Amino acid sequence: MLHLIDGVLCYGIKKGKYGVGIIKCKGKISAVYTKNSIKSASIKFNIKNLGDEVEGVIVNSGNANAFTGKRGIENAKKMAEILAKKIGCDVRKIAVASTGVIGVQVDIDLIEKLADEVFEKLDRSEKATLRFAESIMTTDRYPKMAYREVDGVKIAGVAKGAGMISPNMATMLAFIITDAKLSKFELDVALKYAVENSFNRTVVDGDTSTNDTVFLISTSKKEIDYKKFTKALLDLCMDLAEQIASDGEGATKLMKVIVKGAKSKEDAIKVSKAIASSLLVKTALFGADPNFGRIVCAIGYSNAEVDECISIDLSDGKNYVKIVKKGEVLDSIDEARELLKRAKVVKIIVDLHKGKFEGYAIGCDLSYEYVRINSEYTT
Repeated sequence: MLHLIDGVLCYGIKKGKYGVGIIKCKGKISAVYTKNSIKSASIKFNIKNLGDEVEGVIVNSGNANAFTGKRGIENAKKMAEILAKKIGCDVRKIAVASTGVIGVQVDIDLIEKLADEVFEKLDRSEKATLRFAESIMTTDRYPKMAYREVDGVKIAGVAKGAGMISPNMATMLAFIITDAKLSKFELDVALKYAVENSFNRTVVDGDTSTNDTVFLISTSKKEIDYKKFTKALLDLCMDLAEQIASDGEGATKLMKVIVKGAKSKEDAIKVSKAIASSLLVKTALFGADPNFGRIVCAIGYSNAEVDECISIDLSDGKNYVKIVKKGEVLDSIDEARELLKRAKVVKIIVDLHKGKFEGYAIGCDLSYEYVRINSEYTT
């Protein structure tokens, strides 16, 4: 993954709830942040101080450093200074990220201690990438990594995220590195497009975090066709987004909502996000209950142009069960129930019969375990 990119060193350490991960590499950097009006101190620091070029990334887990006022921003700066001093570069070339509990000041002494340990172990190995991925986890059940290669150009990504996930990114961090030779403008455009069509289509619980961050770093080593790069980047981000949704806190099923026949692209996206965000649809999936009424309800309140002439299919990727055809309810509920019992990935396919546009969203079911995890989060 990250270790497959020439010139990239990384490592991470997790001790209890707290972790620190470091990436060391030189390149141009592009970033996309949360749409939440209350942003973490790390994001505020990056927006004000981070330049177009980067030499290192430092991230802490277990504490979001959000809603922490001026002291929080000072601590974010201290994190950057810790790594800048070790690398020997300007603090403007250090990117910072945080994830964890909101409203608590970070233990900067602990972060510095862990950073010392991590920096000594920076490496270019599969183990190093895995340790970095593990160090940034919070309620994640497993690390999330993806890799793509096109025309000799490499793209590698590591992400974290499981809960507080809404279709405006999520409680997620993603670190993507490529050796593609691209301008800062090309990086910005490609990242915005990829995020909008992957992470911004992902829903676990409808909450938009204060800390959402995606970094794209280019070491600018190899030429590539820009269209091929953007396609590969989107594919990688979709892979990471689906891993995040599959790891939704307590999730047992990955949900993919595909909407066809919409009057506009905007309507298709509205409907897909409404279905993927519906708590009633999510709980129905968990219980293997093909309650199409909940899907119909979500379609109706999506604010898209719709009427009762809709079709709904369920699929596990191989088998399809049509439950509604142009507004007519079919006698297939038992068959649909059996499909839902077996499926680990459920596709909800909706045809609005209004036009030619399509859209999609990614989500998961909602289980008892989600309530347990989030009721105990700060304890």
